[in-house]
Amino acid sequence: MNDDTNDDWREDCAPRRILDLFATKWTSMVLHVLHARHGDRCRAGVLHRSIPGISRKMMTQTLREMEASGLIRRHHHPTIPPAVDYELTPLGVRFIEPLEMLYDWGRRNADALDELRLRPTSRRREADASHDLNV
Repeated sequence: MNDDTNDDWREDCAPRRILDLFATKWTSMVLHVLHARHGDRCRAGVLHRSIPGISRKMMTQTLREMEASGLIRRHHHPTIPPAVDYELTPLGVRFIEPLEMLYDWGRRNADALDELRLRPTSRRREADASHDLNV
């Protein structure tokens, strides 16, 4: 079906925007951890420790981007020492259902994801891609 009037082909279409949102693993992981482990609200340090592999710099950048996009809300508590926590906004909560569906699919299909690791090396993929472009 080749329908040029289909909105799914536009650069700013909803499917592309959702893929852009979840293109970075940290955004989806922050949403997941906030919801699944911390009941939609969490102190910044606890959130950082809950996501193995993320640097403090990347956590800060991700949280700022998510706050700017309206997915989370930052709360600063004027205590000594100062405390900051983050919570999902109503908009952020709307993304939980599809995200959890994706995470559940991943858990049920770990074998398929494992097969991805068994694919040819990147050098072989580059050669294949180069060949595909020349066809």
